[in-house]
Order: sequence, then C-alpha cells, then structure tokens
Amino acid sequence: MGKKFFVAGTDTEIGKTTIACGLLEAGNQRGWRTLALKPVAAGAEPSEDGPRNDDAIALMQSASVQLSYEQVNPVLFEPPIAPHIAAQQAGRRLTVSQLVGYCRGSLMTPSDLALVEGAGGWRVPLSGRETLAGLAVELQLPVIMVVGMKLGCLNHALLTAEAIRRDGLPLAGWVANTVEKGMSCFDENVETLRQLLPAPCLGVVPGLADCSPEKVAAHLQIDLL
Repeated sequence: MGKKFFVAGTDTEIGKTTIACGLLEAGNQRGWRTLALKPVAAGAEPSEDGPRNDDAIALMQSASVQLSYEQVNPVLFEPPIAPHIAAQQAGRRLTVSQLVGYCRGSLMTPSDLALVEGAGGWRVPLSGRETLAGLAVELQLPVIMVVGMKLGCLNHALLTAEAIRRDGLPLAGWVANTVEKGMSCFDENVETLRQLLPAPCLGVVPGLADCSPEKVAAHLQIDLL
C-alpha cells in the first residue's frame, strides 16, 4: 500500500502545505501514486460547492490520486482559529476517534505515497483532553516535520521532535522551510538542526518567489524517506 506519513509543523503558518505539495509533486515526478488528507482545517472560503479550505484544495491539486473534497478534508470550520475553539463555537464535538475513522477509509485507497497533514503545531488541541497528535499516534504514522526557519526555530524544532518521540512515533525526516527572509545565521541554524535532529534532512527550501509544487520539489529529497 506504499508509504504513509503525518506532516507536522513546528508552528502554524510555517508552510506545511507548501512542503506537503512539494513532496507530492516529487512523488509524481517519479511516477508514484500520491494522495493527501487534511483531516481538520480551520479557515474557509465560499465556492460553488460550499465552503472550501485553500490548503485542502492545494493538496488535492498536487495529488495524483483524486479523492472527493469530503475525503480529503472531512472536518472544516469556517473561522481561521484553533480547531477546538472553532468546534466549541459551532457546537460540535471533535475527537481523535472520529478523525481516525475518516482517515482510515481514505488511506485504504491504493497509493505509493500518502500524506496526512496536521493543523498548527504538534500539540494543537482538539478538545480539553485530546490533541491532533493523537491522530498520528492512532494511525501509527511516521512523521515528517516542517521546520519554519525563523528566530526561535531551534527550540521549536527540538521540542517538537522530542514530543513526537515521546508519543512513540518515528521522526522520518524534516524539511527546513524559509519563512523569515534574511534570517541571521541561516546556514548555522540548519547545520545545528542536522546535528541535533535524529532524522535525515529532506531538503532546505529557500524563500521562493514562486512556491509552486514544482519549484519546491526541486529542493526536496524524498528518496531519503
């Protein structure tokens, strides 16, 4: 059934979807069957088919295996806020078991590379008792960590990697994604991460004027997975 991974970030707004789309494109270029899921998304725009999340749409467009929107993004909240708060405001109950049920069916679709993209950072809450990390744990997915390269990224990356390991999941690899152009000591920070993170670096993505999946894929090494 191919390889399956959970894509986590060291924070929100650090380019998880951009990197996930690049990974999918890199797989496509190798002739792989690729698919991606965004189980929970907060932030929607109106469309002819109803509210849609931009990240989920981007994943659908980058994957070679076509799933319905509802399969890719089964839980969507319109306001761009923390999922557990959005769920409270909508009068909905959000649980790990619910998300596991949604994802398992879609992940049965034949593929060579399947990505499940998280929301926010590793410990983003789903409720007062559960976090989205529980989904990755229940599905037993190795984790690809996207490190947003900016001031403070070393602490964020090392803490996230530590939490992933404590949850019993392997860190399959990590990607350094430039989110702060002109970051001081950029190369030194990347080298520090190479030395301290217990997983291969899958790529260092610079600040691109064109963040298309094709451009991002050129900086990724998925053969290390």
